[in-house]
Amino acid sequence: MREILDISEEEMAQITGTDRAEYLAIEAGERDIGFTFLYRAAERFGIDMTELITGESPRLTGYTLVRHGQGLPIRRRHGFHYLNLAAQFRHRQSEPFLVTAPLDLNGEIADIHLNQHEGQEMDYILSGSLRIVIDQHEEILHAGDTVYYDASRPHGMVAVGGQPCQFLAVIIRIPAKTGGK
Repeated sequence: MREILDISEEEMAQITGTDRAEYLAIEAGERDIGFTFLYRAAERFGIDMTELITGESPRLTGYTLVRHGQGLPIRRRHGFHYLNLAAQFRHRQSEPFLVTAPLDLNGEIADIHLNQHEGQEMDYILSGSLRIVIDQHEEILHAGDTVYYDASRPHGMVAVGGQPCQFLAVIIRIPAKTGGK
């Protein structure tokens, strides 16, 4: 898409919050892709994130149905498994994912990789336990717990408690502010 739209590597690196070398490694498939990267790239290209990932545009507008175990698989972080639960719905205002975080045997004490992206996020724990860091705050979430936060704040998570953690993550887009009051 970058080449089709005649966008420089430097511009895409700036838009996606990476340096040129990191951008090129991601574009070449040598590095994991974060949600922020995908979101910003799709926005710059003027396409839906689903189209960027699959090459096909979402077609559904009234509703979309995703059966158990289905969804658009996205592997963006080592070991984490994401299923996009609304990939075929056009003009969606949020990105709902069923996420499985692998157990980290050192998760209770390990440093957690933090990331940031536009919008807000809600995570609802379905099974297992999740250690989450948001800014300087740290919590352990269990099945039935929910956390809602400003996703522009540094945040990260790891499964703890002896098993993987499965949770529903909903990323809510915040519309760009336009001129005026």
